[in-house]
Amino acid sequence: MSIFSKLKDIWQTDPLLRRVVKNSSFLFSGSSLGILFNLLASVYATRALGVAGFGVLGAITTFAAVADKILSFRIGELVIKYSGAALAEGDKRRAAAVFKTAALTELGVSLLSYLLIVLLAPLAALYFAKDASLAPYFIFYGLIVPAGFIFESGSALLQIGGNFRSQAALNLSQSVVTAAIVVYAFLSESGLLVVLAAYLVGKIILGFGYAVFALRRAGQLFGPGWWKVSFSHLPPRREFWGFAFSSNFSGSVNLFVRDSDILWINYFLNPEQGGYYKLALALIGYMMMPIDPFIKTSFPEITRAIAEKAWGRLKNLLRRLTFISGAATLGFGLALVVLGEPFIFRYIYEPEFLPAILPALILLVGYGTANTLFWNRPLILALGHATFPLAVMAIVGAAKIGLSFLLVPRYGMNAQAALMSAYFVISIGIIVWRGLVELRRRERAEDPVLQ
Repeated sequence: MSIFSKLKDIWQTDPLLRRVVKNSSFLFSGSSLGILFNLLASVYATRALGVAGFGVLGAITTFAAVADKILSFRIGELVIKYSGAALAEGDKRRAAAVFKTAALTELGVSLLSYLLIVLLAPLAALYFAKDASLAPYFIFYGLIVPAGFIFESGSALLQIGGNFRSQAALNLSQSVVTAAIVVYAFLSESGLLVVLAAYLVGKIILGFGYAVFALRRAGQLFGPGWWKVSFSHLPPRREFWGFAFSSNFSGSVNLFVRDSDILWINYFLNPEQGGYYKLALALIGYMMMPIDPFIKTSFPEITRAIAEKAWGRLKNLLRRLTFISGAATLGFGLALVVLGEPFIFRYIYEPEFLPAILPALILLVGYGTANTLFWNRPLILALGHATFPLAVMAIVGAAKIGLSFLLVPRYGMNAQAALMSAYFVISIGIIVWRGLVELRRRERAEDPVLQ
């Protein structure tokens, strides 16, 4: 049987994979075009700001993202797990109560996070941008936090409700607007403030757009007057908030270990090194974009399959998702290796950014692992082991941070890239192993033949 016949047979016999791919296709179509506009914005941002200015941009945007996520509770996971399960069981009141609680929590937390940005902006400017006068820029861009007041909970609800076209449209719209403003900043030589405004406007489009679509979808899923549902319909308090706090702590670990590398480099070294590293991360980000739709669409399906105890169907889905993501990751990696120096840094980005190629290739190992096995965390969460990935990431992440203090000041950004890749390979490897062991255990418990 040829590979094409095999793929056709798989497609015809696996409705779960078809549903994931169909839902992903809407997001993928938007993200494919979005990649072009994101690339355009990235290229002209580097040309408008130069290496050091690009590093300062990275410090400002990363600091706002860290402040946004540090108290976010990863609220979307809470909505998918509990609202999604309640809707599958026909319990609309519980589903509505979960979404209402998540949205209100996210709104309150976003206001607290912005207050944190305002208070810490002077220190952030001094240590991460090496210029205390840039504190107002940190406060200005920090407006992305209240702008995304129910972004996570709204995005999760749209995933549960199958509203992937609206998400694709919003993502593409913000990419187009951001790129247009960045190009204007380059042509008009407007500098850092207008580039920041470009990214801020894009985030505002996403934040308010997701809120509008999510609130409308909530009425369709839960019925009129859903916001009046009593909090008494929430799942058991200990279980519900335990999941929320463990997910939040997990997110906090990620912030310090994974999402704040530019801040560490700017702190240990200087914004110029941060500029190279930010571009390296941007290049790797293009690899992640085509797979991101599968992350959003597969989590609800994994949760549903586990709730239905469809173990064989779930294992087939995981194998086929791994094949798809692995093939895409391998293709990108080969393109970066072959075309990086002779094409990307000669005809797309400025040659002065060429030092970014080595950390990008090093990061490719770790992020490629994360990209290929993207389902590791959704699987372990859906199996009810929310604290396991937290423990793994905390232990491996603590080692990474400790080694960063020792190695990065001496060996520079390439050491930071190597530590990041090692963190991904080790932590994801352990989480995948634990998830598959638990999956086999439950399958044996349900099937006497396998016992």
